[in-house]
Amino acid sequence: MDIKTWDDLNLSPGVLAAIQDLKFESLTPVQAACIPLFLSKKDVAVEAVTGSGKTLAFLVPMFEVLLKYAPFKKLDVGAIIISPTRELAAQTAEIVDIFLNRIPEFTSILLIGGESVNADISKILENGANIIIATPGRLADLFNQNNTLKLSACVKALEILILDEADKLLDMGFEKTINTILGYLPKQRQTGLFSATQTKEMEDLIRAGMRNPVCIAVKEKGSAVQKTPTTLSNFYMVCEADEKLSILVSFLKSKANLKSMVFFSTCAAVDYFSCVLKELIKHMPIISIHGKMKKKRHKIFSEFKDLVSGILLCTDVMARGVDIPDVHWVVQFDPPSSASCFVHRCGRTARIGKTGHALIMLLPNEETFVNFLNVNQKIQLQNLKAPDEMVNVIPKVKKLASKNREIYEKGLRAFVSFIRFYTKHECNLLFRVKDLDIGRLATGYALLKLPKMPELKNKIPPNFKAMDLKFDDIPYLDKHREKQRQLRLQEVIQNPKKKGMSKKKEEWLKLKRQKEKKLLMKKKKRKGFEYSEEDLEELERDARLVKKFRKGKISQEEFDAEFAPNSEEECV
Repeated sequence: MDIKTWDDLNLSPGVLAAIQDLKFESLTPVQAACIPLFLSKKDVAVEAVTGSGKTLAFLVPMFEVLLKYAPFKKLDVGAIIISPTRELAAQTAEIVDIFLNRIPEFTSILLIGGESVNADISKILENGANIIIATPGRLADLFNQNNTLKLSACVKALEILILDEADKLLDMGFEKTINTILGYLPKQRQTGLFSATQTKEMEDLIRAGMRNPVCIAVKEKGSAVQKTPTTLSNFYMVCEADEKLSILVSFLKSKANLKSMVFFSTCAAVDYFSCVLKELIKHMPIISIHGKMKKKRHKIFSEFKDLVSGILLCTDVMARGVDIPDVHWVVQFDPPSSASCFVHRCGRTARIGKTGHALIMLLPNEETFVNFLNVNQKIQLQNLKAPDEMVNVIPKVKKLASKNREIYEKGLRAFVSFIRFYTKHECNLLFRVKDLDIGRLATGYALLKLPKMPELKNKIPPNFKAMDLKFDDIPYLDKHREKQRQLRLQEVIQNPKKKGMSKKKEEWLKLKRQKEKKLLMKKKKRKGFEYSEEDLEELERDARLVKKFRKGKISQEEFDAEFAPNSEEECV
């Protein structure tokens, strides 16, 4: 049957009314391919470009199936939708609510953490939960407790399981959690896996959790293998490290009436550049979000969605699945951790047939990434030249840092975290620390001085000049925080042998050492095991750092900077 319109699917009146409320007049290719198969009781594994309408591709048949088996008891769970991030789960829940306005016979609940497990249980007992939208961790928590609510009994009525952005669920380390959840679910169910990319881990999950699935790979017309929408214009810009921030400021100011997203590699970078950009771009809303903002993220996400124009600074926590209306530009200030991550970042614009633009800012040593994307993802990028004239913002940022300790310390952490991210990059043949111009990079971060770290040991980078300042005299603008810092400084002066390290940090270091020791002991038992230089260097580096700090050879902020988030996994 040739499916061209929603009417061709013979949908229930309530489902059709909800689709009209959402103002989706025509089907996208992924919806036309997936919905009929799902309605015919097939398991489906769907691969389609980001922004192609995958959410409706599983919600429409989900509601049709639930209506077929209605009514459900209050605590019967008929459908579960698992999403990798809180933002994506919350966004899906909003769309589900639109359907429920037209199909009131069902109830739903969003389980994403932020509240206690007991609070979620109380909501389920009070309101019911025929449809659960959840992140894996919180859903597993509810299955693992058996006091007030036995969720394993409630899911015996399950008809539909959806794994949204399934490859991201596996990338984020949820494979074990997903398998635990699958163990509680009835085997007689329909399962749908939806993703923008297919991986080996995805294939393993398909074999483990699905019954004779139909695999659907939807490509856009005229773009047989390209992973990004045809309505997306991709650009790259090569710029020197010490000019990158100035170019970003100039670029964002030129897009003052538009909505833009800027991606950074780490949480520390988002924290630092949000402080800086708010001082440099005064008349535009600037919002920041990353994985460590556990309880604030949903509020921040909603705030940016409601903006007509503005800038969102973020990590890859916002790279997957989330649908923000009318994002005009996606800017990648830092390179993505992988080629597929590049695709997902770009996918925040040009969604559902709309036009959009994406720009990646590359250092001279990173330009080969353009050709790599062309070969690996079949994506062609147009060269966008850096502006010939721009305002150099670095002196102003340095002046701000010299008067505000928070900016000064955040700059150090951001710089260290970027170097750490670089050393562990997936494309380590293209992104090598030894190819970085460390001096220019530090200047581009507007650092007042270089932090002490292994990558800079016995090196005096050119193109960088430390400011002639007494760095201990730089104050916090927060009076309470500055008072506490002064008290700590006085304690060190009065008792030079005082470690200055917080009890919490000492406990953290102790646990870290114990874990590393156990890991090395396990490896040692393996036949033919040899310690790698990286293992030994990491252990020795931590030991040297603690020793230097206790002897007073490095300051508190240098110690804190060294322990900044050091990998993309820690920072999203």
